[in-house]
Amino acid sequence: MQKYGVNELRRMFLEFFESKGHLAMKSFSLVPHNDKSLLLINSGMAPLKPYFTGQEIPPCKRVTTCQKCIRTGDIENVGKTARHGTFFEMLGNFSFGDYFKKESIAWTWEFLTEVVGLDPDRLYPSVYLEDDEAWEIWNKDIGIPAERIFRFGKEDNFWEHGSGPCGPCSEVYYDRGEAYGCGKPDCTVGCDCDRYMEIWNNVFTQFDNDGNNNYTELEQKNIDTGMGLERLACIVQDVDSMFDVDTIKELREHVSRLADAEYGKEYDTDVSIRVITDHIRSVTFMISDGIMPSNEGRGYVLRRLLRRACRHGRLLAIQGKFLTKL
Repeated sequence: MQKYGVNELRRMFLEFFESKGHLAMKSFSLVPHNDKSLLLINSGMAPLKPYFTGQEIPPCKRVTTCQKCIRTGDIENVGKTARHGTFFEMLGNFSFGDYFKKESIAWTWEFLTEVVGLDPDRLYPSVYLEDDEAWEIWNKDIGIPAERIFRFGKEDNFWEHGSGPCGPCSEVYYDRGEAYGCGKPDCTVGCDCDRYMEIWNNVFTQFDNDGNNNYTELEQKNIDTGMGLERLACIVQDVDSMFDVDTIKELREHVSRLADAEYGKEYDTDVSIRVITDHIRSVTFMISDGIMPSNEGRGYVLRRLLRRACRHGRLLAIQGKFLTKL
């Protein structure tokens, strides 16, 4: 498998879906447009909600994006684990009443195995417990043996948020090998360890929930998919964490130089280096989209990230206004 860089993978994804008739749109701003339910854009589909709800007409029935996202729900874990970060890019392909499960699953498989070159024997799909249609596509059309297709319940494989459009999901997991496992004899897809990493999620929006868990079929069925660019890069580049992929590693190493500290030698030092590396990415993109520090809302999120990055810089004994250099 060739070890593509982050920028190569982004380009490969968008070009692949352009070849399938999708309009490649630029990343939307991190500031939500006409959406008071979100402080910051946190997924690839979030800026496209007006197209899914019918409030606005999409420029094309097939769209693909690489969307910049901010999530701070797990901010206390940033730097302490290999996979937590506040800023990431989400690759996605979307259908507004055009294609559905058959095409979505086929293109997922084609991109991962034929374009990126992942080993098919290390990929494991999951489907919603009651979604026999998706199971049949994976088994009959793609050729995945029944024992390698996992059925999970609503908590894992059904996307819904109160009332409104919703539907089952089909995720794809990559087996990173025993070295990333927990060592338990029953370790398999769905385990909490780092061996089986979820890389792509296909959401099949086919129902409407009336708010009382009564589901009716939608006349216009939609596709909403998402794959973390940095997570895909971890697998393709065969590295332990997002902080080791090429573009982020460059930033991490610059933080180390400013701190005059060697990465990988001491846990607390590594945590601080990773926190600064992550937070400066978020801060840069937020300010670029016009967000300024304040005492409330998204401005407070920015201020909090700035202060946390500054604090960890002091813990590393970095002198001066080092964040501007990053």
